[in-house]
Amino acid sequence: MFKYPKVNYIGNKEKIAKWICDQFPEDAKTLFDAFSGGCSLSYETKCRGLEVYTNDILKVNYHIANALIQNNQIVLDKNDIELIFSGKPFEGFMFENYANVFFFPEECKELDLYRSNIEKLDSKEKKSLAFALMRRAMIRKMPYSRFTLNWDKILQLRDEEYSYQKYKRKRAYHNESFKHHFLENVDEYNNAIFDNRKNNVAYNDDIFNLIENVKADIIYLDPPYTGTMNNYFGFYGLIDDFISSKKTEPFENNFVSKSEAILLFDKLFSKLNNFKYWFLSYNNSSYPSKEELLYLLNKYSDNVQVIERKHNYQITGKNKKETNKEFLFIVKNELYQENIKEIYVTAEL
Repeated sequence: MFKYPKVNYIGNKEKIAKWICDQFPEDAKTLFDAFSGGCSLSYETKCRGLEVYTNDILKVNYHIANALIQNNQIVLDKNDIELIFSGKPFEGFMFENYANVFFFPEECKELDLYRSNIEKLDSKEKKSLAFALMRRAMIRKMPYSRFTLNWDKILQLRDEEYSYQKYKRKRAYHNESFKHHFLENVDEYNNAIFDNRKNNVAYNDDIFNLIENVKADIIYLDPPYTGTMNNYFGFYGLIDDFISSKKTEPFENNFVSKSEAILLFDKLFSKLNNFKYWFLSYNNSSYPSKEELLYLLNKYSDNVQVIERKHNYQITGKNKKETNKEFLFIVKNELYQENIKEIYVTAEL
């Protein structure tokens, strides 16, 4: 059995992916993971033999999906790794924009070198796999695994003696090199790649640009949880900058603002006629509430159920860990069924 590698993605469903997939109807053969993030749910679905389509607006998340979901066989070999780490670090985009902002100047020069060398790899799959591994390395060096800290705090938390005094852990991995973390994880990522004999596809788009052009039996929705720590552009946008070698703009339709969340959910649910089953993950600490989401879903189907289980996110505080619940809304799209019936009847006539 293939194993999902260590991705370190805030809000990931790795611990409950099997529980979610266990709820999938037996007649479902295809799944669209519309907010795929770190791809733990997509990976579990791929392992179960479904054809999987992923989408995420962050470039780095697309590369995770391209490396682990769409890619069925291509891995990084010894020559690829030597190429990535060959040459002399130089002052490029990362040095000019992020030295003493997120990483030390020499570390930024190393990133500029590695980014340049990744472009020399001979396939899109290898480039995506290298980006996914470099993401892992950058995350490992970043305290709290997100790029929302100021430099003074980063310096404090990368001080191993301070970390030990404060947390009784030195967290030496923050000061290991990018190359160290890359090499430490490359075998695990290579070994996670497998062929499930399906035409899996990874997309990188705003969900509202894509939603009506993808068809699948199931759509799985795991948007940012409004009202919680859900600023994914803030968490990971720096890695998109690294990939693009330019400052990227925050994306629209991000489900961050409470003032827009209900309108965005309603707009999203109104565009799901291409899918027989809808699965929506949400958290009891988020906005809208369970009741508000049920109200919105019932506008589009009379066949809605919700199940729940305890699920703790690493990022949440101790008190919330005791009360956190994950809701899974399951909708059978009756309009989809009617459309199928109409097509069937027409064919019979």
